Amino acid sequence: MRTWRNIDRYHLVIPWLPLALPWAILAVSFAVNLVIFAFVPATYHEALTAHGLVQVASPKHNYTGGVASIYISFLVIGISSIGRSLPFGLALGVSRRSSYTGTALFGVTLAFVDGLTLTVLRAIEVATGGWGVSMHFFQVPYILDGPWYLTWLTSFVALALLFVWGMWFGIVYRRWSLFGSVAFIAAQVTVLVAAVLILVWTDAWSGLGHFFTGLTAAGLTGVLAALAALLLAGGQATIRGATV
Repeated sequence: MRTWRNIDRYHLVIPWLPLALPWAILAVSFAVNLVIFAFVPATYHEALTAHGLVQVASPKHNYTGGVASIYISFLVIGISSIGRSLPFGLALGVSRRSSYTGTALFGVTLAFVDGLTLTVLRAIEVATGGWGVSMHFFQVPYILDGPWYLTWLTSFVALALLFVWGMWFGIVYRRWSLFGSVAFIAAQVTVLVAAVLILVWTDAWSGLGHFFTGLTAAGLTGVLAALAALLLAGGQATIRGATV
């Protein structure tokens, strides 16, 4: 346990990278969207819609995809975190397993806190009527649109999943360099293509569609959690032969 805490402290040697950078990127994305919604009058949209130039949803459906930036940031941080901590840990005699577990716990803790912060921001967004301009930035339909505890749980699981996925990328690069990373990406694409082909050959598209259309946000969170556990196990198996 002490070894894991030491690994966590190492990740905070440069605190702005895991703590501030994702929120700085998200703040820029939020500011850009807020300016657009604040300075482009609704009447302008209505005029364009009347002339058939654009089709604009009603204000209550003004959703943006800007919140995705923090999730992408977690993927990048996961890649860089294991790459920085593994050489340090091995140099101090820390086992690969402990280094991996400590980094994973750091990512999970970060996802816990940031997921809760996203939930609070979504509550503020709802209370202010979309920040006064009917903008839904943190409130994402279906995924982050339920009770606060489900919004927090989904955010937490999704952030943790992307961090763990990024860790696996970092381990693959550390073990097999660029060639291995390209092969790793190609393998994932191959699995997806094979899955699509199987669905086509077995005519199972309708069954898959019924499964996902009937899946609740809580069910989707469970699927993401299972996928995160699978990625975590994959990274643990890969790190055994990683070198510095």
